[in-house]
Amino acid sequence: MTNIGIECESIEGSESWGVGRIVKNLLQEISRRSELASEFRFFLYFKSGIPDLEFLNNPIFVKKNIGPSSFSLYYYVFLPVKLWFEGLDLMFFPNYMLPLIFRGRSLVMLTEDIHYEIAAGTLPLRYKLAYKIFAGWWAACHATKIMAISETSKKEVARLFKINPDRITANPLGVDPPQKIPDTRPEARSTSYILYIGQAFPRRHLRETLLAFELLSPQFPDLKLIAVGKDKYNPPVIEKLKNDINTRLGRNAIIHKEYVSEKELGELYAGARVAIYVSSKEAFGLPPLEALGYGVPAVVADQPVTREIFGSHAFFARPELVEGLETYTPKSIAAAMAEGLTDETKRQEIKNAREGILAKYTWQKHADRFLQIITRP
Repeated sequence: MTNIGIECESIEGSESWGVGRIVKNLLQEISRRSELASEFRFFLYFKSGIPDLEFLNNPIFVKKNIGPSSFSLYYYVFLPVKLWFEGLDLMFFPNYMLPLIFRGRSLVMLTEDIHYEIAAGTLPLRYKLAYKIFAGWWAACHATKIMAISETSKKEVARLFKINPDRITANPLGVDPPQKIPDTRPEARSTSYILYIGQAFPRRHLRETLLAFELLSPQFPDLKLIAVGKDKYNPPVIEKLKNDINTRLGRNAIIHKEYVSEKELGELYAGARVAIYVSSKEAFGLPPLEALGYGVPAVVADQPVTREIFGSHAFFARPELVEGLETYTPKSIAAAMAEGLTDETKRQEIKNAREGILAKYTWQKHADRFLQIITRP
């Protein structure tokens, strides 16, 4: 019997973004495979509460609640000490960080996003220090295995953290199948809107996207922009900018919500004219692919990872030179948004390519590769 540990603090809350969504989908896929029970046991470690998720009741999972409310105490002290006595064959840390006092074979997920946050991000200093110590040099040097979430990210992680690429395996993410949306779905309404899904970091250019939308508004007077995700700018800027733009436009053109239910998320995807996700630093980026599952074309940054995923089947915002540096400006984003809204020929080409693109990115294939990684010597 092979005993695999998985750190699961990220799925404790009701909101599943980022790492939490990856872990939840991976565990759900494992729970569907009854044949694994004869070979594996998966030990799941939680910080302060085991979520009430039906798939966790599968006997292949051994659930353990560590206890402390402090994430730092849980992750860097209590969890690694607990793991000293567990006799695991391998421990998976999906949260980018390897505790200093952990002893044993480990798999750590790393992305170049973490290097960006260490070097130039706007996270509070305590988070930057944690990433620098535990997710930078230490994880890169001491993890037994490293998992990246795209081929592009594998190359970047190897370059930025100075890791031998042979230690890194690319395991692209999967896309949830689209929900069945009833006939009352938003696309049946007269309102047309652009949709942004994801936590708002400066590298994802939501601020510039809102300003780009303002530039487009005279051309599309009935168009709206719906943005869903927490404002992670430091200090926060989205709510004030949204209100200022709405005031200047004289209508409630931009709607911002921190979180929506899975049901509402599906309805929003289904009703969007285009999805927008212009990120200059991204290891993968699920929202544009999720939108494509509903037949909605995406506006994305012209970056290697988006070319890896979409080929030419997206609308690409291209960076402009500003004071000698390339960046995504409201003007460049507005141009891509306008193309996405009006180029019907390309919109149809994207929809025709949809099935071939999505077939590459399923949670079943992600779980297959994960099982190969953890069993490979």
